[in-house]
Amino acid sequence: MAQVEATTERIIAADPEAVFDALADYKDVRGKLLPGHFSEYEVREGGDGEGTLVHWKLQATSKRVRDCLLEVSEPSDGRLVEKDRNSSMVTTWTVTPAGEGKSKAVVSTVWNGAGGIGGFFERTFAPKGLGRIYDELLQNLATEVEK
Repeated sequence: MAQVEATTERIIAADPEAVFDALADYKDVRGKLLPGHFSEYEVREGGDGEGTLVHWKLQATSKRVRDCLLEVSEPSDGRLVEKDRNSSMVTTWTVTPAGEGKSKAVVSTVWNGAGGIGGFFERTFAPKGLGRIYDELLQNLATEVEK
């Protein structure tokens, strides 16, 4: 069982604090940023960064739907970590300065992939598919904070 990783990044024309605050705001902002691959979004505890418990379903393909229940932590400044209680999936959001009035937002998801031929296809195609989904989410984030 090999680890699978998908990483996407974007430069956003907004201060790092504004970008991070938008990502960490599960109550009012995060739900608006999610592309159509996400459904059943619900904040179950908290709603602002550390201590938040959030649920959604992620439909990566027509046949593959993940039911995610994520615990949110903030291990360091500019970093959010979402650990799925239902799987080995962990998503890390990192926001750093990228010049005057700009930020670099990076999202990286890792999980334990399947074995065998299914695992081969998962390792080959899942990172690209998830990358496209996160690229759309980061575009939505940029649109939200660059207003």
